[in-house]
Amino acid sequence: MKRFFKVVVARWLARTPIGLAILGVGWFLGRRRRQRAQEQGGVNRPRSRDSRGRR
Repeated sequence: MKRFFKVVVARWLARTPIGLAILGVGWFLGRRRRQRAQEQGGVNRPRSRDSRGRR
């Protein structure tokens, strides 16, 4: 469901030039975040869960 929501939001934002700029900034920041995590060795680690089993 989360991925579907991301796709819907991305398509909605992609309709306007400002939305495309926002998507580009988000993509760039996400890319940097993944690169930093990879350098620290935490790339494909599963996320921790709280006491109720949620992420």
